[in-house]
Amino acid sequence: MTKIRILCATLYTLLAVGANPLTANTLNVDDLLNIRSGDMRLVAIHSEPKALVKTPFLDESDNELDLSIYSGKVILLNLWATWCAPCRAEMPSLDAINKEINDDKFSVITVAVGRNSIPVMKQFFEENKITSLPLYRDPKMKLAASFGARGLPATLILNPDGEEIGRIQREADWHSKDAKKLLDAIIQSYK
Repeated sequence: MTKIRILCATLYTLLAVGANPLTANTLNVDDLLNIRSGDMRLVAIHSEPKALVKTPFLDESDNELDLSIYSGKVILLNLWATWCAPCRAEMPSLDAINKEINDDKFSVITVAVGRNSIPVMKQFFEENKITSLPLYRDPKMKLAASFGARGLPATLILNPDGEEIGRIQREADWHSKDAKKLLDAIIQSYK
């Protein structure tokens, strides 16, 4: 009976410490606001994470997916289109940062919004040597609408719980030292 009490007390203590907000991983919004520079000055960092609606999108085989498959990771979610010139200019930097931050706690997810055929997307990726990004689509723009995207490109930063913690509604250089510094700070705050 004593062993069970000791085990229960130990388990209770571990759970209490893990649930304590002072010991949990937290995002320091003020620090993030202060380290933004370059293009990243335009990233809006939210004072509180915003829950997102679980909206499906399609992979290149037309299978429905949602962002829960990336649970536990910081996500840089980019909404783009093959016909959008700023989107096309931004894509190589998204591919480069996805390759550089080779971390099991981070992924860049790109979702083409509207009428974007897989052959045209593949051709664009091939021409621009985009090799690490998925071919995801949102043909009916439901995902973009659920996020309140007001134009393209739009990039959302999601925490490991799938909540939005930041966003930018324009093209940015995601492979710049400014972007790397911001993304690294976010990733480290969740480790």
